[in-house]
Amino acid sequence: MFAKAALAVLLFAFGQALAAPADTLAIDGGKIAVAAPTADGVRVYKGLPYAAPPIGDLRWREPAAVIPWSGVRAVNAFAPNCLQPKVFHDIDPFNPSMSEDCLYLNIWTAAKPGEARPVFVWIHGGGYQAGYGAEPRHDGTVLAEKGLVVVTINYRLGVFGFLAHPELTAESPHHASGDYALMDMIAALRWVRRNIATFGGDPNRVTIAGESAGSDAVSRLMASPEAHGLFQRAIGESGAGFGTTPDDTLATAEAKGEAFARAMDGDTIAQLRKRSSAELLALEVAPNENWGFGPDIDGWILPAPPSEIFAAGKQNDVSMLVGWNADEGSLFEDGFFGTRSLSDALAARFGDRAAEAAKFYPSSTADELRRSRETYAGDEVIAQPTWMWADAQIKTGHAPVYLYVFDRHPPIPPDWFGAAFEGKEVGAFHSGEIPYVFGHPDIFPSWNPTADDRALADQMSSDWAAFAASGDPNGEGRPAWPAYDPNGTAQRMVFDAVSAAAYDSDLARRRFLQETPTPTP
Repeated sequence: MFAKAALAVLLFAFGQALAAPADTLAIDGGKIAVAAPTADGVRVYKGLPYAAPPIGDLRWREPAAVIPWSGVRAVNAFAPNCLQPKVFHDIDPFNPSMSEDCLYLNIWTAAKPGEARPVFVWIHGGGYQAGYGAEPRHDGTVLAEKGLVVVTINYRLGVFGFLAHPELTAESPHHASGDYALMDMIAALRWVRRNIATFGGDPNRVTIAGESAGSDAVSRLMASPEAHGLFQRAIGESGAGFGTTPDDTLATAEAKGEAFARAMDGDTIAQLRKRSSAELLALEVAPNENWGFGPDIDGWILPAPPSEIFAAGKQNDVSMLVGWNADEGSLFEDGFFGTRSLSDALAARFGDRAAEAAKFYPSSTADELRRSRETYAGDEVIAQPTWMWADAQIKTGHAPVYLYVFDRHPPIPPDWFGAAFEGKEVGAFHSGEIPYVFGHPDIFPSWNPTADDRALADQMSSDWAAFAASGDPNGEGRPAWPAYDPNGTAQRMVFDAVSAAAYDSDLARRRFLQETPTPTP
């Protein structure tokens, strides 16, 4: 009798041990602590390395494997952000620390042991010059509560992420250089494939998503053979590697890199690798310099421009949710036009078709002119390339595309974008949708969201979560969102206080822009 009782106690204790959550998790490189859950059951894992620090001889190389550590790594502090200048007012105030050692990711999960939830990998924006995965507006708590495992990443920026050079090309086993930031993203996705099940994520249900440069990157990852099979869906918010301005060829990017090296008084890559990161960043942002570091067609990560890869039907054919904001041009209208007038810009861009173009951008009154300048700037930089990406997938892909326009003016204070924009009506500005997508329009203390803002955030975050789970944003009594078909009903979702699918009223303008020649620099 005693033996049976003792056996029962032992079996119970063994069962309890199996059921109890572990206090450590094993991932690439070693053990990490298990994060404490919030009141809503979300665990946040901060600062997990997905590659070796790209410093010293690893600067401007393909990401290397994580360096193993001993002991248990803490997960309660975000890692430093990648080196960057102060570019954007809505990013800079929240950027606490920077380092060249920055290849880390963060995870939000409410999954229970044994679950396999859909995974949402967020690629931040910032013009490939700024931004970081731990920005407050990228907090994944709400999306995790809605069933996703959320991952945000850092990737190399500016000169650190995009310097091409003949010596770098020669030392590369792939005979390519320049697209180190895209290599970082691919390395992060490979880390996710190997490790995300540990956090309750399904490695076979991965959605890549991003805004602005992050959205541009998503379009390029769809075009890259190196990213094949690493994701099953794609979300792009306001940006794409399409449009009429061509990417740098490898030769052009290499020439830019050689010029940068000469300006650093260091003609060789060995010399540049010995320079401090502060020196490199200082030259990149020096007055009167415009290096414009960004993706190039390197022949490996990007064997051809994305438009050509999609046209040939060689893209990663996955379902897409893409769109832009109604007032994309409100923040960069002045920078886009410079000293040019609207009529000058249209003449340079459209030549003998400028009069046709002017019908889409009327200017008979001061208010019309202001709106048309903003619309045209937003079209050329953001909306048109994003639409062309969607159109390219529809033409040669087999997976559906869901298109949207965000038309809600976020509840920002008058000084949100600094003194230069005080008094300017910025409307549904570039990046304004992000807090709604992540479900927290109150993430910034100075914002003053209304009940309509909160309802819209709940709707959009639910749509994004549903799409990540199944490839279809519909469900749960929310407004119906049909797939986009420019040759059929051409329905797109318009997000505002009252959201609904509606005919794409910009379709004629989109097709006109698509037909016209490359703009004159």
